[in-house]
Amino acid sequence: LVRMQFLQILSRKPGSLEMLFQILFCQKQLPYTCLSTSACVYSKKKKGNSYEQVDQEKYKNLVHSVTSFKISAQTPETILEEDNLLYGPPGKHRPPIKAETKAPKNWVPLINPSKRVLPVSSDSNVPMKIGLQRAKMPSVTRILQETLSPQQVFYLERWKNKMIEELGKEGFEEYTKNLFLQGELFHSALESIFLSEEKAAKEQGKDDVVAGYLSSVEHVLEDISEVKALESAVHHKTLQYLGLVDCVAKYRGRLCVIDWKTSEKPKPFLQNTYDNPLQVAAYIGAINHDANYDFQVRCGLIVVAYKNGSPAHPHFMDPDLCSHYWNKWLLRLEEYMDKN
Repeated sequence: LVRMQFLQILSRKPGSLEMLFQILFCQKQLPYTCLSTSACVYSKKKKGNSYEQVDQEKYKNLVHSVTSFKISAQTPETILEEDNLLYGPPGKHRPPIKAETKAPKNWVPLINPSKRVLPVSSDSNVPMKIGLQRAKMPSVTRILQETLSPQQVFYLERWKNKMIEELGKEGFEEYTKNLFLQGELFHSALESIFLSEEKAAKEQGKDDVVAGYLSSVEHVLEDISEVKALESAVHHKTLQYLGLVDCVAKYRGRLCVIDWKTSEKPKPFLQNTYDNPLQVAAYIGAINHDANYDFQVRCGLIVVAYKNGSPAHPHFMDPDLCSHYWNKWLLRLEEYMDKN
């Protein structure tokens, strides 16, 4: 306390503190140091602010407009106005409407409400097999082939050109010929199995290719019962098209149009089967409007069998899915009719 009072007394007299520090530290040859009680010695020198030189009165209105804009809250309407000014109206960036949302002009129901169920005949346990009659009306296969999208045509052409490059033109023709032959043998073997012609099935099963396909569908055949039609022709009298159905039978208790497909590549999802669901839906609609059949079908099944014998992929189509693809089929049919 006494020392503090002594320093206060010395600070009142100019030069007293300076004299004191010189006496104390001059013997140690320390640099000259000046102690001052003013706080400005320890503060950094304040930099000059260029904004202080601006005429505040002249730009008062501009400053007020800018600061008032920042304070005001934007509304969704003002944000949309700014976006419209910067990027254009939102309507320009809407995604295009998909073609599948279109409704068929000539809509016919998948299920025939006026179909009369015929009495059960004595030989109803024998699967129906109606021969395909040549007629002026187009087939389901032809309609689908002639209404492929540009994207589908591009991929098919690219695959074809790639195969011709690898196998040559003659080799590619031989390859496609063998594919059709394998499909026919496979369908024939399945028909023999369903007709309980075990001998014929075993003879055809000796072929390594057919044996692989039969092994592939073995687990699916266990769920199939009550076969009602095999390789049987169907025609839609109202819509004027026809086709040849592979099989109509119950799959896990539900009556289905069954389409057997062969493939060398796995197709684990329904979308991998391309236009096959449309084909099945077309056959279902034809059966339901064909007087030769005393039943109606509401479900479908696409079975993809593999040459190497790996388990086949069964793709079940419930009534809602069948109705969805039926509408898409009607659009393709209308497109074909417009072209022809």
